[in-house]
Amino acid sequence: MTFIYPAVFVPHEHDKGYHAYFPDLECCEADGPDLEDTLENTRDAAYNWIAAELEEDDPDMPEVSHETEITLPDGGFIRQIMVTVKLLPDYD
Repeated sequence: MTFIYPAVFVPHEHDKGYHAYFPDLECCEADGPDLEDTLENTRDAAYNWIAAELEEDDPDMPEVSHETEITLPDGGFIRQIMVTVKLLPDYD
């Protein structure tokens, strides 16, 4: 399954790093020393969040916000993050 959620990226004030968060994925955040690492960490965080939700008995995937509905902090910008989760059969 492939999921695409918007992530908000905000530059750190004191270095070249970024903080990122998903408005639609509760408590799903990431940081990195530069944009490339932050993007990778953001994909990992989203993958872990989605995979954990899919393991629930009754997964509840949140609706995807449209970019125009997201309030950006100063200097912030949005990137769409794509995550693919391969579902394997349950052999219990």
